[in-house]
Amino acid sequence: MAGATRTIVINAPPDKLFDVITNYDKYGEFLPEVKKIWTSERKGNEVKVHYEVDVIKTIHYTILVKEERPTRMSWTFVEGEVMKDNKGSWVLEPDGEGRTKATYTVDMALGALVPKAIVTKLAETSLPKMLDAFKRRAESL
Repeated sequence: MAGATRTIVINAPPDKLFDVITNYDKYGEFLPEVKKIWTSERKGNEVKVHYEVDVIKTIHYTILVKEERPTRMSWTFVEGEVMKDNKGSWVLEPDGEGRTKATYTVDMALGALVPKAIVTKLAETSLPKMLDAFKRRAESL
């Protein structure tokens, strides 16, 4: 599995950042690789999130998200093409006056026929850009 963990400090309190992270329908507004996203089967603090993303090629997948307001959001893989597994989390910790230390962790396994370039782009290139996009979004609201 390809995995990565990154931490970033965001000038927004944890509850505000949590709202941005869990407002899945808005991801397309600030994450250019997200072409389509929708939710289904919400039960308590769990919801299925369905993605169509463009990372070298278009990929469809579904994850089951568990929301633990306002400090943690984690997910597990349900199904998808190209991917065999995808799990991870956001952990949000207060970091002084109105700031949040956000740690994003992801582990994913892609099919044997998936070019290494896609794995590299997902873990090394897309992750820092994605975190910056969440930072800009939370700080602008």
